Amino acid sequence: MMMSVGTDAQAGDMKLAVTTSFHNSGLAEVLLPEIEADTGITLHLLVVGTGQALRLGAAGDVDAVLVHARAAEDSFIAKGHGTHRREIMYNDFVLIGPASDPAKLSAASTATEALISIATTQSSFVSRGDDSGTHKKELSLWNAANVTPEGDWYKSVGAGMGAALNTASGMGAYVMSDRASWLNFGNKGGLALLFAGDPVLFNQYAYLPVNPANHPHVKADLAAQLETWLTSDRARILINGYQLSGEQLFTFNAAAAQQD
Repeated sequence: MMMSVGTDAQAGDMKLAVTTSFHNSGLAEVLLPEIEADTGITLHLLVVGTGQALRLGAAGDVDAVLVHARAAEDSFIAKGHGTHRREIMYNDFVLIGPASDPAKLSAASTATEALISIATTQSSFVSRGDDSGTHKKELSLWNAANVTPEGDWYKSVGAGMGAALNTASGMGAYVMSDRASWLNFGNKGGLALLFAGDPVLFNQYAYLPVNPANHPHVKADLAAQLETWLTSDRARILINGYQLSGEQLFTFNAAAAQQD
């Protein structure tokens, strides 16, 4: 999926690969017009999972990426695909499921305990299965719980966050989501937020400019301008001020604005 602001090709055009969770949150619609107004940059978003976003960056098909999977980001930088990693904002992952809560997630004290309950009761669970940051986090949590998710109760859809939530809504199944996508999701049906708050569910988003030494055509100057904007006071106000139903969806990384 590609989303952009502006209609005419301009010298200020740049491509940014972003996660589906960032796009589904609705924050992109808030930020892109302000970015163009403040910087003159017409930003074209390629909306994909984190794994695909990083592959686009490694191939030089975008100028920068905004993703949320720390180990994969560190590998991207270590391999020389990106110049550096800059933390921009964060929220958290949450576990969603049928309000009847057959696996009793609401009684769990940790995310590990919640997932073990789902597996033990073989309650239906929808996985994105798309190598996204959310999928990577989900798999790490199953691993921490010493559970191999497989069988009829575990459905991998190979799709974005919105599609996974829609599938879970239709099935009355459990699913892991980032909080922003869940809050902005319109087809909740009988689903409810059942578990949150474990520190392991922390969800950090980071900005990684593509390395121009590998791909001289990338617009490193515009990527640097965008980074300056994303770590500015203007961005802080917009990111922290973005709310749905009175709930803040993201928190700006104050430390990012202090980095050189």
